[in-house]
Amino acid sequence: MVDFYENNNANVHRGVHSLSLEATEMYEQSRERVANFVNAKEACEIVFVRGTTEAINLVAYSWGLNNLHEDDEVLVSLMEHHSNIVPWEITAKICGFKINYVNVTSDGILDVKDFENKLTAKTKIVCLSHVSNVTGVTNDIKTLSKIVHDHGAIILVDGAQSVPHMKVDVQDLNIDFLVFSGHKMLGPTGTGVLYGKKELLQNMVPFQGGGEMIKDVVFDSVKQQCIVSWNELPWKFEAGTPNICGAVGLAAAVKYLEQVGMDNILAHEQFLTKYALNGMKNLSTVSFYGPTDLSKCGIIPFNIKGLSSHDVALLCDSYGIAIRSGYHCAQPLHQIFQLQSSARASFYLYNTTEEIDRFLEVLTELQTI
Repeated sequence: MVDFYENNNANVHRGVHSLSLEATEMYEQSRERVANFVNAKEACEIVFVRGTTEAINLVAYSWGLNNLHEDDEVLVSLMEHHSNIVPWEITAKICGFKINYVNVTSDGILDVKDFENKLTAKTKIVCLSHVSNVTGVTNDIKTLSKIVHDHGAIILVDGAQSVPHMKVDVQDLNIDFLVFSGHKMLGPTGTGVLYGKKELLQNMVPFQGGGEMIKDVVFDSVKQQCIVSWNELPWKFEAGTPNICGAVGLAAAVKYLEQVGMDNILAHEQFLTKYALNGMKNLSTVSFYGPTDLSKCGIIPFNIKGLSSHDVALLCDSYGIAIRSGYHCAQPLHQIFQLQSSARASFYLYNTTEEIDRFLEVLTELQTI
């Protein structure tokens, strides 16, 4: 990113001078790399956005406002991040469609029977996280996607917690929309991706208007109005000057992850998770939430008796250990667990068993407070 700003910085798709051409090439090469990373059929199926939240909002407004009506239904699970709930609640008030929420079991697993029961002929889109950001539980997206398509609906998958941690192949899973964020996969903040099947994106109107996303704006002097035609995919969804350097940085992160190997990353995380759980189970005042006997991504939600989750996080921070506390933007799931909040330890490719050993030492000390 430093190299880009020092040597190639210019706006894209606008100039014929050398810097603009170089920046445009780097930007579009970044799109190609991301497309290959998730195995999209074409690079035009990749839209650069600011993150998972913007990507879901793009679908909710660009697709939802034009395809969902009063008699339609949207299916959302109760394990979702707020960013996969709130946009649908907002657009439901505009369009009048109904949102059905799929239950989650007391240990944080999707209730598949309830999922199938609530998936009806009226369901137009299903919105589901691939991996829970609270528990690390992984949903069987390939099986669920087939069920959704057999009912004539489409599926949006929140891959914010899966794309950075495991191999995600949109063609193999047969996903209609996939959304994920760059900052969760060693990339820069303010970057993200919407993958959409080409035929869906082609039939969607732009989310935002402005420069870049138009092909022509012609003033009709008779009608006294401007006639606007949209740009081609994917640029009709990238209004204004994009985060060019961010896309270049995201591509660099993808390259790094590919070199490490997504299977290696997942295996390392699962090993660390099991290692940490085995140690934490020996602590008498620690409570866990969600399943502890499944191979899942590197997330452990917990609490310590007598301490709030924020107390735990602040005390861990005083020892140089960073964990999350609160609802983790998933309040409905915490309601199912009957919790006000939870602490969350999470692991990635850069974490080690030595760090977990120190974490366990600190938790042992916190039990005595």
